[in-house]
Amino acid sequence: MERQQMNMELVQALQEWDPIGWGRDAYETEIADCVMAVSDLDDPKELAVKIQGIYELSFEIEIHLKECRAISEKLLLIKHNASCSL
Repeated sequence: MERQQMNMELVQALQEWDPIGWGRDAYETEIADCVMAVSDLDDPKELAVKIQGIYELSFEIEIHLKECRAISEKLLLIKHNASCSL
């Protein structure tokens, strides 16, 4: 899977996540920040904390770390599958 395709899958996963319930198009900036974080991090816990911070900074709402951990694992799986097919 090429990088562009991987990024599209990451964006789709984050849009479907909709952690605050505002609809899939409400998080453009946060999704971009999360995609960047996925490229920088490989540890699900670290990524979960980073994702939690991104959304908390933007919306002043704390998303439970367990929810962030679940999406971080999904995102890292997409990343891992992309690197295996390169």
